[in-house]
Amino acid sequence: MLKELVVNSAPHETRVALLENGTIVEVFIEREDETSIAGNIYKGRVQRVLPGMQAAFVDIGFDMAAFIYVDDVLDTASHKMYQKFEQDTEVDAEGDIHATEMDKTHGSWKESPTPECSIEDLLTEGQEILVQVAKSSIGTKGPRVTTHISLAGRYLVLMPTVDHIGISKRIEDEEERTRLKELLLSIRENKFGYIFRTQAQGIDQETIKKEMDFLNNTWADIMDKSRKVSATALVYKDLTVTFRAVRDLLANEADKLVIDSKEEYENVQNFLQRLMPDVKLSVELYQGRESIFDAYNIEADVARALKKKVWLKSGGYIIIEQTEALIAIDVNTGRYVGNHNFDETILKTNLEAVKEIAYQIRLRNIGGIIIIDFIDMKKESHKEKVMSRMNAAMKKDKSQTNILPLTELGLVQMTRKRTRKNLNRTLCEPCFYCNGNGHLLSGKSICHKIYRDLVSEAGDIMGNRFTVKVHPEIAQLLHGREKHLIASLEKQFSKPIAIYPEPHYHIEEYHIFESLVK
Repeated sequence: MLKELVVNSAPHETRVALLENGTIVEVFIEREDETSIAGNIYKGRVQRVLPGMQAAFVDIGFDMAAFIYVDDVLDTASHKMYQKFEQDTEVDAEGDIHATEMDKTHGSWKESPTPECSIEDLLTEGQEILVQVAKSSIGTKGPRVTTHISLAGRYLVLMPTVDHIGISKRIEDEEERTRLKELLLSIRENKFGYIFRTQAQGIDQETIKKEMDFLNNTWADIMDKSRKVSATALVYKDLTVTFRAVRDLLANEADKLVIDSKEEYENVQNFLQRLMPDVKLSVELYQGRESIFDAYNIEADVARALKKKVWLKSGGYIIIEQTEALIAIDVNTGRYVGNHNFDETILKTNLEAVKEIAYQIRLRNIGGIIIIDFIDMKKESHKEKVMSRMNAAMKKDKSQTNILPLTELGLVQMTRKRTRKNLNRTLCEPCFYCNGNGHLLSGKSICHKIYRDLVSEAGDIMGNRFTVKVHPEIAQLLHGREKHLIASLEKQFSKPIAIYPEPHYHIEEYHIFESLVK
Protein backbone atom coordinates (compact mmCIF):
# COMPACT_ATOMS: atom_id res chain seq x y z
CA MET A 1 0.00 0.00 0.00
CA LEU A 2 1.44 3.36 -1.06
CA LYS A 3 1.24 5.93 1.74
CA GLU A 4 2.03 9.60 1.13
CA LEU A 5 2.09 12.74 3.22
CA VAL A 6 0.93 15.79 1.27
CA VAL A 7 1.71 19.14 2.91
CA ASN A 8 0.13 22.43 1.87
CA SER A 9 2.12 25.16 3.64
CA ALA A 10 0.84 28.74 3.53
CA PRO A 11 2.01 31.74 5.62
CA HIS A 12 -0.88 31.46 8.10
CA GLU A 13 -2.12 27.89 7.64
CA THR A 14 -0.56 24.45 7.26
CA ARG A 15 -2.52 21.41 6.12
CA VAL A 16 -1.17 17.87 6.16
CA ALA A 17 -3.01 14.98 4.50
CA LEU A 18 -2.14 11.29 4.84
CA LEU A 19 -3.04 9.36 1.69
CA GLU A 20 -3.34 5.59 1.32
CA ASN A 21 -3.29 4.51 -2.33
CA GLY A 22 -4.31 8.03 -3.32
CA THR A 23 -7.25 8.24 -0.88
CA ILE A 24 -7.13 10.72 2.01
CA VAL A 25 -7.51 8.97 5.38
CA GLU A 26 -6.37 11.67 7.82
CA VAL A 27 -5.99 15.43 7.70
CA PHE A 28 -4.28 17.78 10.17
CA ILE A 29 -4.77 21.56 10.07
CA GLU A 30 -2.98 24.28 12.01
CA ARG A 31 -3.56 28.00 11.72
CA GLU A 32 -1.40 30.79 13.03
CA ASP A 33 -4.17 32.21 15.20
CA GLU A 34 -5.64 28.85 16.22
CA THR A 35 -2.61 26.58 16.42
CA SER A 36 -3.18 23.55 18.58
CA ILE A 37 -1.55 24.06 21.97
CA ALA A 38 -1.59 20.36 22.87
CA GLY A 39 1.92 19.42 23.99
CA ASN A 40 2.93 22.98 24.89
CA ILE A 41 4.28 23.61 28.39
CA TYR A 42 3.27 26.73 30.35
CA LYS A 43 4.03 28.28 33.67
CA GLY A 44 0.50 28.90 34.89
CA ARG A 45 -1.23 30.31 37.94
CA VAL A 46 -3.99 28.54 39.85
CA GLN A 47 -7.15 30.64 39.56
CA ARG A 48 -9.64 28.61 41.53
CA VAL A 49 -9.66 25.34 43.46
CA LEU A 50 -12.84 23.24 43.29
CA PRO A 51 -12.96 20.78 46.22
CA GLY A 52 -16.35 19.42 45.18
CA MET A 53 -14.96 18.34 41.80
CA GLN A 54 -11.43 17.60 43.03
CA ALA A 55 -10.12 19.85 40.28
CA ALA A 56 -8.86 23.38 39.66
CA PHE A 57 -8.77 26.12 37.03
CA VAL A 58 -5.34 27.28 35.90
CA ASP A 59 -4.61 30.49 33.99
CA ILE A 60 -2.11 29.79 31.21
CA GLY A 61 -2.65 33.02 29.30
CA PHE A 62 -5.75 32.27 27.21
CA ASP A 63 -9.34 33.53 27.33
CA MET A 64 -10.54 30.21 28.77
CA ALA A 65 -8.83 28.90 31.88
CA ALA A 66 -7.31 25.44 31.73
CA PHE A 67 -8.76 22.58 33.79
CA ILE A 68 -6.71 20.16 35.91
CA TYR A 69 -7.91 17.10 37.85
CA VAL A 70 -6.42 15.99 41.17
CA ASP A 71 -5.06 12.85 39.48
CA ASP A 72 -3.03 15.03 37.11
CA VAL A 73 -1.37 17.02 39.90
CA LEU A 74 2.15 16.20 40.95
CA ASP A 75 2.73 16.34 44.70
CA THR A 76 5.89 18.42 44.72
CA ALA A 77 6.56 17.60 48.38
CA SER A 78 6.77 13.86 47.85
CA HIS A 79 7.49 14.17 44.11
CA LYS A 80 5.02 11.52 43.07
CA MET A 81 2.06 11.35 40.77
CA TYR A 82 -1.28 10.16 42.07
CA GLN A 83 -1.81 7.82 39.17
CA LYS A 84 -1.28 4.18 38.36
CA PHE A 85 0.48 3.53 35.06
CA GLU A 86 -0.15 0.45 32.96
CA GLN A 87 2.84 -1.62 31.90
CA ASP A 88 1.94 -1.62 28.21
CA THR A 89 1.64 1.81 26.65
CA GLU A 90 1.77 3.35 23.24
CA VAL A 91 2.13 6.80 21.72
CA ASP A 92 0.05 7.84 18.75
CA ALA A 93 0.88 10.00 15.74
CA GLU A 94 0.26 13.20 17.66
CA GLY A 95 2.67 12.22 20.44
CA ASP A 96 -0.16 11.53 22.89
CA ILE A 97 0.32 8.75 25.42
CA HIS A 98 -2.33 6.03 25.54
CA ALA A 99 -2.67 3.43 28.26
CA THR A 100 -3.75 -0.09 27.45
CA GLU A 101 -6.93 0.56 29.42
CA MET A 102 -8.36 3.92 28.43
CA ASP A 103 -9.94 5.90 31.23
CA LYS A 104 -13.63 6.18 30.38
CA THR A 105 -14.05 9.69 31.77
CA HIS A 106 -11.29 12.10 31.01
CA GLY A 107 -7.78 10.70 30.85
CA SER A 108 -5.53 8.43 28.89
CA TRP A 109 -4.01 7.03 32.08
CA LYS A 110 -5.85 4.57 34.27
CA GLU A 111 -6.38 6.52 37.45
CA SER A 112 -5.81 5.30 40.97
CA PRO A 113 -6.52 8.30 43.20
CA THR A 114 -4.98 8.33 46.63
CA PRO A 115 -7.90 8.89 49.02
CA GLU A 116 -5.89 10.74 51.69
CA CYS A 117 -4.80 13.39 49.17
CA SER A 118 -7.27 16.03 47.99
CA ILE A 119 -6.94 18.90 45.56
CA GLU A 120 -6.76 21.39 48.48
CA ASP A 121 -3.62 19.63 49.78
CA LEU A 122 -1.88 20.00 46.41
CA LEU A 123 -2.94 23.40 45.04
CA THR A 124 -3.78 26.83 46.40
CA GLU A 125 -5.16 29.87 44.61
CA GLY A 126 -2.39 32.06 43.22
CA GLN A 127 0.15 29.23 43.18
CA GLU A 128 2.44 29.05 40.13
CA ILE A 129 2.77 25.61 38.55
CA LEU A 130 4.37 24.10 35.46
CA VAL A 131 1.75 22.37 33.30
CA GLN A 132 1.52 20.70 29.91
CA VAL A 133 -1.58 20.86 27.73
CA ALA A 134 -2.99 17.34 27.41
CA LYS A 135 -6.02 18.45 25.35
CA SER A 136 -6.59 21.68 23.48
CA SER A 137 -9.85 23.53 24.06
CA ILE A 138 -12.74 21.83 22.24
CA GLY A 139 -16.04 23.66 21.81
CA THR A 140 -16.99 25.35 25.08
CA LYS A 141 -14.46 23.35 27.10
CA GLY A 142 -11.15 24.94 27.98
CA PRO A 143 -7.84 23.10 27.60
CA ARG A 144 -7.04 20.26 29.96
CA VAL A 145 -3.59 20.33 31.54
CA THR A 146 -1.39 18.09 33.64
CA THR A 147 1.72 18.59 35.76
CA HIS A 148 2.96 15.23 34.50
CA ILE A 149 5.19 16.38 31.63
CA SER A 150 5.98 14.14 28.65
CA LEU A 151 8.34 14.92 25.77
CA ALA A 152 8.06 12.77 22.64
CA GLY A 153 11.00 11.87 20.45
CA ARG A 154 11.09 9.52 17.51
CA TYR A 155 11.83 6.40 19.53
CA LEU A 156 11.22 7.46 23.13
CA VAL A 157 8.85 9.49 25.24
CA LEU A 158 10.47 11.09 28.29
CA MET A 159 8.39 11.36 31.48
CA PRO A 160 10.62 13.25 33.94
CA THR A 161 8.11 13.23 36.81
CA VAL A 162 7.71 9.44 37.20
CA ASP A 163 9.97 6.40 37.45
CA HIS A 164 8.29 4.19 34.85
CA ILE A 165 9.38 2.20 31.81
CA GLY A 166 6.80 1.34 29.17
CA ILE A 167 6.82 -0.26 25.74
CA SER A 168 4.35 0.26 22.92
CA LYS A 169 1.84 -2.59 22.85
CA ARG A 170 2.34 -2.70 19.08
CA ILE A 171 5.75 -4.24 19.74
CA GLU A 172 4.43 -7.74 20.35
CA ASP A 173 7.62 -9.85 20.32
CA GLU A 174 8.43 -10.69 23.96
CA GLU A 175 12.17 -11.07 23.31
CA GLU A 176 12.30 -7.60 21.73
CA ARG A 177 10.33 -6.11 24.62
CA THR A 178 12.74 -7.66 27.12
CA ARG A 179 15.76 -6.47 25.11
CA LEU A 180 14.50 -2.89 24.98
CA LYS A 181 13.74 -2.77 28.70
CA GLU A 182 17.15 -4.17 29.66
CA LEU A 183 18.85 -1.81 27.21
CA LEU A 184 17.17 1.20 28.77
CA LEU A 185 17.92 0.14 32.34
CA SER A 186 21.60 -0.31 31.45
CA ILE A 187 22.04 3.22 30.10
CA ARG A 188 19.57 5.20 32.24
CA GLU A 189 21.41 7.57 34.57
CA ASN A 190 18.40 9.01 36.39
CA LYS A 191 14.99 8.01 37.68
CA PHE A 192 13.12 9.55 34.75
CA GLY A 193 10.41 7.51 33.10
CA TYR A 194 10.60 6.46 29.45
CA ILE A 195 8.25 4.83 26.96
CA PHE A 196 9.49 3.05 23.84
CA ARG A 197 7.49 4.01 20.78
CA THR A 198 6.63 1.54 18.00
CA GLN A 199 9.49 2.87 15.85
CA ALA A 200 12.00 1.70 18.49
CA GLN A 201 11.66 -1.94 17.46
CA GLY A 202 15.11 -3.26 16.50
CA ILE A 203 16.90 -0.01 17.41
CA ASP A 204 20.48 -0.12 18.72
CA GLN A 205 21.84 1.22 22.01
CA GLU A 206 23.78 4.14 20.50
CA THR A 207 20.69 5.57 18.78
CA ILE A 208 18.61 5.23 21.95
CA LYS A 209 21.34 6.91 24.03
CA LYS A 210 21.51 9.87 21.63
CA GLU A 211 17.76 10.43 21.78
CA MET A 212 17.69 9.97 25.55
CA ASP A 213 20.39 12.66 25.94
CA PHE A 214 18.51 14.96 23.56
CA LEU A 215 15.25 14.63 25.52
CA ASN A 216 17.03 15.02 28.87
CA ASN A 217 18.75 18.21 27.67
CA THR A 218 15.41 19.54 26.40
CA TRP A 219 13.88 18.94 29.83
CA ALA A 220 16.84 20.69 31.53
CA ASP A 221 16.29 23.72 29.26
CA ILE A 222 12.58 23.74 30.13
CA MET A 223 13.31 23.69 33.87
CA ASP A 224 15.89 26.42 33.52
CA LYS A 225 13.49 28.68 31.59
CA SER A 226 10.61 27.98 34.02
CA ARG A 227 12.73 29.27 36.91
CA LYS A 228 13.42 32.54 35.06
CA VAL A 229 9.85 33.46 34.06
CA SER A 230 6.70 34.31 35.99
CA ALA A 231 3.21 33.03 35.30
CA THR A 232 1.64 33.15 32.80
CA ALA A 233 4.27 32.23 30.21
CA LEU A 234 4.95 29.75 27.43
CA VAL A 235 7.96 27.68 28.45
CA TYR A 236 8.10 25.10 25.66
CA LYS A 237 6.36 24.97 22.27
CA ASP A 238 5.71 21.60 20.72
CA LEU A 239 6.62 20.83 17.11
CA THR A 240 4.46 22.23 14.31
CA VAL A 241 2.05 19.90 12.52
CA THR A 242 4.52 19.45 9.64
CA PHE A 243 7.40 18.33 11.85
CA ARG A 244 5.12 16.12 13.96
CA ALA A 245 4.01 14.42 10.75
CA VAL A 246 7.64 13.94 9.69
CA ARG A 247 8.66 12.57 13.08
CA ASP A 248 5.65 10.32 13.70
CA LEU A 249 4.29 9.34 10.29
CA LEU A 250 7.16 9.48 7.83
CA ALA A 251 9.19 6.25 7.75
CA ASN A 252 6.57 4.59 9.95
CA GLU A 253 3.19 5.32 8.36
CA ALA A 254 4.16 6.96 5.06
CA ASP A 255 6.58 6.19 2.24
CA LYS A 256 7.19 9.75 1.08
CA LEU A 257 6.38 13.39 1.77
CA VAL A 258 5.40 15.98 -0.84
CA ILE A 259 5.40 19.65 0.18
CA ASP A 260 4.61 22.80 -1.81
CA SER A 261 6.77 25.32 0.07
CA LYS A 262 10.46 25.59 -0.75
CA GLU A 263 11.21 27.13 2.65
CA GLU A 264 9.40 24.36 4.53
CA TYR A 265 10.98 21.77 2.22
CA GLU A 266 14.44 22.96 3.28
CA ASN A 267 13.36 23.07 6.94
CA VAL A 268 12.17 19.46 6.71
CA GLN A 269 15.46 18.39 5.13
CA ASN A 270 17.39 20.08 7.95
CA PHE A 271 15.08 18.50 10.53
CA LEU A 272 15.72 15.04 9.07
CA GLN A 273 19.48 15.56 8.99
CA ARG A 274 19.49 16.72 12.61
CA LEU A 275 17.14 14.17 14.20
CA MET A 276 16.94 11.27 11.74
CA PRO A 277 20.27 11.24 9.85
CA ASP A 278 20.37 7.45 9.58
CA VAL A 279 17.08 7.17 7.70
CA LYS A 280 16.82 7.86 3.98
CA LEU A 281 13.37 9.18 3.26
CA SER A 282 11.69 10.47 0.13
CA VAL A 283 10.90 14.18 0.42
CA GLU A 284 9.74 15.98 -2.73
CA LEU A 285 9.13 19.64 -3.49
CA TYR A 286 5.89 20.15 -5.41
CA GLN A 287 6.26 22.87 -8.05
CA GLY A 288 3.08 22.49 -10.09
CA ARG A 289 0.92 25.48 -11.00
CA GLU A 290 -2.20 23.88 -9.57
CA SER A 291 -2.78 23.87 -5.80
CA ILE A 292 -1.20 20.74 -4.30
CA PHE A 293 -4.47 19.70 -2.61
CA ASP A 294 -6.31 20.07 -5.94
CA ALA A 295 -3.59 18.14 -7.77
CA TYR A 296 -4.07 15.21 -5.38
CA ASN A 297 -7.91 15.56 -5.37
CA ILE A 298 -7.84 16.27 -1.62
CA GLU A 299 -9.85 19.51 -1.61
CA ALA A 300 -13.05 17.82 -2.78
CA ASP A 301 -12.62 14.97 -0.26
CA VAL A 302 -12.27 17.44 2.60
CA ALA A 303 -15.41 19.28 1.44
CA ARG A 304 -17.35 15.99 1.37
CA ALA A 305 -16.15 15.20 4.88
CA LEU A 306 -18.05 18.26 6.15
CA LYS A 307 -21.43 17.04 4.89
CA LYS A 308 -23.94 15.28 7.16
CA LYS A 309 -25.06 12.77 4.53
CA VAL A 310 -22.55 10.32 3.04
CA TRP A 311 -23.74 8.12 0.17
CA LEU A 312 -22.72 4.47 -0.06
CA LYS A 313 -21.90 2.81 -3.40
CA SER A 314 -24.97 0.59 -3.22
CA GLY A 315 -27.33 3.56 -2.93
CA GLY A 316 -27.68 3.51 0.84
CA TYR A 317 -26.33 6.31 3.00
CA ILE A 318 -25.25 7.29 6.50
CA ILE A 319 -26.13 10.47 8.40
CA ILE A 320 -23.57 11.91 10.83
CA GLU A 321 -25.00 14.28 13.46
CA GLN A 322 -22.78 16.07 15.97
CA THR A 323 -23.87 17.28 19.41
CA GLU A 324 -21.87 18.78 22.25
CA ALA A 325 -21.41 15.46 24.07
CA LEU A 326 -21.75 12.75 21.43
CA ILE A 327 -21.89 11.85 17.75
CA ALA A 328 -24.89 9.99 16.30
CA ILE A 329 -24.48 7.99 13.08
CA ASP A 330 -27.60 6.63 11.36
CA VAL A 331 -27.52 3.95 8.62
CA ASN A 332 -30.23 3.90 5.94
CA THR A 333 -30.90 1.73 2.86
CA GLY A 334 -31.79 4.81 0.78
CA ARG A 335 -32.18 3.90 -2.91
CA TYR A 336 -30.80 0.39 -2.43
CA VAL A 337 -33.52 -2.29 -2.78
CA GLY A 338 -31.29 -5.35 -3.15
CA ASN A 339 -31.38 -8.31 -5.52
CA HIS A 340 -32.44 -11.09 -3.17
CA ASN A 341 -34.32 -11.03 0.14
CA PHE A 342 -34.80 -8.17 2.59
CA ASP A 343 -32.43 -9.60 5.22
CA GLU A 344 -29.57 -9.78 2.70
CA THR A 345 -30.28 -6.21 1.61
CA ILE A 346 -30.01 -5.00 5.21
CA LEU A 347 -26.83 -7.02 5.84
CA LYS A 348 -25.11 -5.68 2.72
CA THR A 349 -26.05 -2.09 3.59
CA ASN A 350 -24.79 -2.46 7.18
CA LEU A 351 -21.51 -4.06 6.05
CA GLU A 352 -20.93 -1.33 3.49
CA ALA A 353 -21.77 1.26 6.16
CA VAL A 354 -19.21 -0.24 8.57
CA LYS A 355 -16.36 0.43 6.15
CA GLU A 356 -17.53 3.99 5.46
CA ILE A 357 -18.16 4.77 9.14
CA ALA A 358 -14.65 3.65 10.16
CA TYR A 359 -13.22 5.76 7.32
CA GLN A 360 -15.28 8.85 8.20
CA ILE A 361 -14.47 8.61 11.92
CA ARG A 362 -10.75 8.64 11.16
CA LEU A 363 -10.92 11.30 8.43
CA ARG A 364 -13.16 13.66 10.42
CA ASN A 365 -11.25 12.92 13.65
CA ILE A 366 -14.52 12.23 15.45
CA GLY A 367 -13.99 11.66 19.17
CA GLY A 368 -15.84 11.20 22.44
CA ILE A 369 -19.00 9.10 22.62
CA ILE A 370 -20.23 7.72 19.29
CA ILE A 371 -23.63 6.01 18.84
CA ILE A 372 -24.18 4.06 15.61
CA ASP A 373 -27.73 3.07 14.64
CA PHE A 374 -27.45 0.15 12.23
CA ILE A 375 -30.51 -1.12 10.36
CA ASP A 376 -32.21 -3.79 12.51
CA MET A 377 -31.05 -7.33 11.74
CA LYS A 378 -33.02 -10.43 12.73
CA LYS A 379 -30.34 -13.10 12.29
CA GLU A 380 -27.68 -13.46 14.99
CA SER A 381 -25.15 -14.52 12.36
CA HIS A 382 -25.68 -11.22 10.55
CA LYS A 383 -25.22 -9.25 13.77
CA GLU A 384 -21.99 -11.10 14.54
CA LYS A 385 -20.68 -10.48 11.04
CA VAL A 386 -21.34 -6.73 11.27
CA MET A 387 -19.67 -6.46 14.70
CA SER A 388 -16.68 -8.52 13.57
CA ARG A 389 -16.26 -6.26 10.54
CA MET A 390 -16.63 -3.17 12.76
CA ASN A 391 -13.90 -4.26 15.17
CA ALA A 392 -11.58 -5.16 12.30
CA ALA A 393 -12.16 -1.82 10.54
CA MET A 394 -11.41 0.22 13.69
CA LYS A 395 -8.10 -1.59 14.30
CA LYS A 396 -6.54 0.58 11.59
CA ASP A 397 -7.28 3.65 13.72
CA LYS A 398 -4.31 4.79 15.82
CA SER A 399 -6.56 6.57 18.33
CA GLN A 400 -7.72 4.59 21.34
CA THR A 401 -11.21 3.16 20.77
CA ASN A 402 -13.57 1.03 22.83
CA ILE A 403 -16.49 -0.69 21.07
CA LEU A 404 -19.35 -2.23 23.05
CA PRO A 405 -21.51 -5.12 21.79
CA LEU A 406 -24.57 -4.51 19.62
CA THR A 407 -27.65 -3.75 21.74
CA GLU A 408 -31.14 -5.21 21.26
CA LEU A 409 -32.14 -1.96 19.56
CA GLY A 410 -29.41 -2.36 16.95
CA LEU A 411 -27.17 0.35 18.44
CA VAL A 412 -23.40 0.24 18.75
CA GLN A 413 -21.86 2.39 21.47
CA MET A 414 -18.20 3.28 21.23
CA THR A 415 -15.70 5.82 22.50
CA ARG A 416 -12.71 7.30 20.72
CA LYS A 417 -9.97 9.34 22.35
CA ARG A 418 -10.35 13.03 21.60
CA THR A 419 -7.34 15.35 21.93
CA ARG A 420 -8.02 18.01 19.29
CA LYS A 421 -10.91 19.52 17.39
CA ASN A 422 -12.59 17.40 14.77
CA LEU A 423 -12.59 18.52 11.15
CA ASN A 424 -16.04 20.10 11.38
CA ARG A 425 -15.14 22.25 14.40
CA THR A 426 -11.81 23.21 12.81
CA LEU A 427 -13.22 24.41 9.49
CA CYS A 428 -16.80 25.44 10.33
CA GLU A 429 -18.76 27.64 12.71
CA PRO A 430 -22.47 27.70 13.65
CA CYS A 431 -24.77 29.01 10.94
CA PHE A 432 -25.52 32.69 11.55
CA TYR A 433 -28.97 32.08 10.08
CA CYS A 434 -30.13 29.25 12.33
CA ASN A 435 -27.60 29.70 15.18
CA GLY A 436 -26.58 26.09 14.96
CA ASN A 437 -30.09 24.64 15.13
CA GLY A 438 -29.80 23.15 11.66
CA HIS A 439 -33.38 24.12 10.79
CA LEU A 440 -35.35 27.22 9.84
CA LEU A 441 -39.08 27.85 10.13
CA SER A 442 -40.82 26.96 6.88
CA GLY A 443 -42.22 29.78 4.77
CA LYS A 444 -45.77 28.64 5.54
CA SER A 445 -45.07 28.65 9.29
CA ILE A 446 -43.70 32.19 9.08
CA CYS A 447 -46.81 33.37 7.18
CA HIS A 448 -49.10 31.89 9.84
CA LYS A 449 -46.95 33.47 12.57
CA ILE A 450 -47.38 36.88 10.90
CA TYR A 451 -51.13 36.22 10.73
CA ARG A 452 -51.30 35.52 14.47
CA ASP A 453 -49.25 38.61 15.33
CA LEU A 454 -51.49 40.81 13.16
CA VAL A 455 -54.56 39.46 14.94
CA SER A 456 -52.91 40.05 18.33
CA GLU A 457 -51.84 43.62 17.54
CA ALA A 458 -54.90 44.74 15.63
CA GLY A 459 -56.72 46.01 18.73
CA ASP A 460 -53.82 48.24 19.78
CA ILE A 461 -53.11 49.83 16.41
CA MET A 462 -54.83 53.18 15.88
CA GLY A 463 -53.93 53.63 12.24
CA ASN A 464 -56.15 52.73 9.31
CA ARG A 465 -53.54 50.62 7.53
CA PHE A 466 -51.05 47.81 8.29
CA THR A 467 -47.59 47.65 6.75
CA VAL A 468 -45.62 44.41 7.05
CA LYS A 469 -41.95 44.24 6.01
CA VAL A 470 -40.68 40.71 5.32
CA HIS A 471 -38.01 38.71 3.49
CA PRO A 472 -38.68 38.61 -0.31
CA GLU A 473 -39.51 34.88 -0.25
CA ILE A 474 -42.15 35.45 2.43
CA ALA A 475 -43.53 38.43 0.52
CA GLN A 476 -43.91 36.20 -2.54
CA LEU A 477 -45.83 33.63 -0.46
CA LEU A 478 -48.14 36.26 1.06
CA HIS A 479 -48.90 37.60 -2.42
CA GLY A 480 -49.33 34.06 -3.79
CA ARG A 481 -50.20 30.76 -2.09
CA GLU A 482 -50.87 32.32 1.32
CA LYS A 483 -52.71 35.45 0.13
CA HIS A 484 -55.93 34.10 1.67
CA LEU A 485 -54.44 34.89 5.11
CA ILE A 486 -54.06 38.57 4.23
CA ALA A 487 -57.46 38.69 2.50
CA SER A 488 -59.25 37.30 5.58
CA LEU A 489 -57.54 39.84 7.86
CA GLU A 490 -58.39 42.76 5.59
CA LYS A 491 -62.01 41.63 5.58
CA GLN A 492 -62.04 41.08 9.38
CA PHE A 493 -60.52 44.44 10.33
CA SER A 494 -61.65 46.50 7.30
CA LYS A 495 -58.08 47.74 6.91
CA PRO A 496 -55.70 47.29 3.99
CA ILE A 497 -52.47 45.36 4.63
CA ALA A 498 -49.41 46.26 2.57
CA ILE A 499 -46.60 43.68 2.20
CA TYR A 500 -43.11 45.03 1.44
CA PRO A 501 -40.07 42.82 0.65
CA GLU A 502 -36.78 43.67 2.39
CA PRO A 503 -33.81 41.85 0.76
CA HIS A 504 -31.51 42.29 3.78
CA TYR A 505 -33.95 40.64 6.22
CA HIS A 506 -33.34 37.19 7.71
CA ILE A 507 -35.99 34.84 6.28
CA GLU A 508 -37.66 34.57 9.71
CA GLU A 509 -37.51 38.33 10.37
CA TYR A 510 -40.51 40.63 9.89
CA HIS A 511 -41.86 43.90 11.31
CA ILE A 512 -45.44 45.19 11.56
CA PHE A 513 -46.16 48.93 11.38
CA GLU A 514 -49.29 51.06 11.62
CA SER A 515 -49.86 54.05 9.39
CA LEU A 516 -52.52 56.67 8.59
CA VAL A 517 -53.63 57.05 5.00
CA LYS A 518 -55.75 60.12 4.15
